[in-house]
Amino acid sequence: MSGVGVLVILLLISSIPAIAVFIWFRLAHYPFSLPRFSFALLTGAASFFPALFLQNFLAAGSKMVHITDKWRLIVEIFIRIALTEELSRFIMLIILFLVIRRLSIIKQIEEPAPGTVISDLSMASTTGLVAGFGFAIIESAVFGVSNPHNILLRIFTSAPLHGACGFRVGSAIAMSRKSPIQAFFRFFSAVAIHGAYNFMLEIPGLFPSIFAVLIALFALTSCILTIHTDMKNPT
Repeated sequence: MSGVGVLVILLLISSIPAIAVFIWFRLAHYPFSLPRFSFALLTGAASFFPALFLQNFLAAGSKMVHITDKWRLIVEIFIRIALTEELSRFIMLIILFLVIRRLSIIKQIEEPAPGTVISDLSMASTTGLVAGFGFAIIESAVFGVSNPHNILLRIFTSAPLHGACGFRVGSAIAMSRKSPIQAFFRFFSAVAIHGAYNFMLEIPGLFPSIFAVLIALFALTSCILTIHTDMKNPT
């Protein structure tokens, strides 16, 4: 199979979680419109590129700074990868929220039916979840082409991981004005979960990989349960 064919398959497989969540929203009549879903997905995909720039920038800078072997892996996983990706997602989501707030046409399209309004926190968190899926679609395709040996594990766990982390980043943005300390810890939790997942994958053996899968799935499950609760108790 050609490289283009493999890339298309990777994109389709990594899109399954996003499609499944969109269908779930429609069946549950969750007031999360198609325009917002599409913009969130594209925002998440776009956030891959600032993250890549930051990672390359830090990689170049790390060559000029002495880091002991003991700390090199920690810095690589938690700072250069996890922090940069969550920070990039944070910045791009803020831009998206500002655009949505200012473009009246989007507000009109998104006007929900009476009695189905959800809180700003829920909307921001869910937007972050979808953005995480968008990031995972691009990352899975790029990673799959460049690192085919570990593609199956990555492609099936990347979306749950980034979706869960994106959910926490979105909620951190919504909390930032009224509860900045809580917002910081919510963002920190996204970085910690992301870093723990990557750290487990760096350890050889079956059990660390299983732990990585469990980290991603449990993190996503908590987000799904939160959204499910909001569906039953709209504001």
